[in-house]
Amino acid sequence: MSREAKRPAGDPVIALVVARAENGAIGIGGALPWRLSTDLKQFRKITLGKPVVMGRRTFQSLPKVLDQRVNVVLSRDANITAPGAIVAESLDEALALARGAAKEAGADEIMVIGGDDVFRAAMPMAKRIYLTEVHAQPHADAWLQDKDLYRGAWREVSRERHEAGPKDQYPFSFVCLERP
Repeated sequence: MSREAKRPAGDPVIALVVARAENGAIGIGGALPWRLSTDLKQFRKITLGKPVVMGRRTFQSLPKVLDQRVNVVLSRDANITAPGAIVAESLDEALALARGAAKEAGADEIMVIGGDDVFRAAMPMAKRIYLTEVHAQPHADAWLQDKDLYRGAWREVSRERHEAGPKDQYPFSFVCLERP
C-alpha cells in the first residue's frame, strides 16, 4: 500500500514515526540530538493530513502546533493547556480521538510521533513504523533501544539511504517496517 494511499473504510493503521540514531538516541533536552532538514521534510510529507499523537513533552518541544494535522497530546495532567491541540489522559482515549479525526479526514493512518514512553505504549498496536535511521551515535537523554523498537515480528518493506545534504548533520536511511 502506498504511504499516501487513502482508505475509505475501516480503522486507520497506527504508525510510529521515529528518528533514531545507531545508539538508540532519540532526544536530548526536549529536542532532537541532530539537524536533519531532509528528515523534517519527510516527516511533514508522511504526517500531513493525518492525526498525530504525542506526549506532552514532545508537544512542548514543538515551536508551534503541527499545521494541517489534528494534534492529540497525551498527558496524565488533566489541567494541561495545549492551545490548538486536543488533550487525552490515556493512550486509549488519544487513539479514539485520533481514529475519529482520521475517519473525518479520510486518512488511513494515525501517526504516533513520540516520545519514548508513548512509542513503547503504542508499539503493540502499531502496524507500521516509519523509521529514520540516523547513522551517528550522538549524546542523548531519551532512548529507544532495539528491544523496544522491534518487539514483535516486523518486515522491512522499503529502505532509502541518504548521504548528509547541505542542511543535514549526518547520513541517514528512511526505512518502512510493517507487521505482517
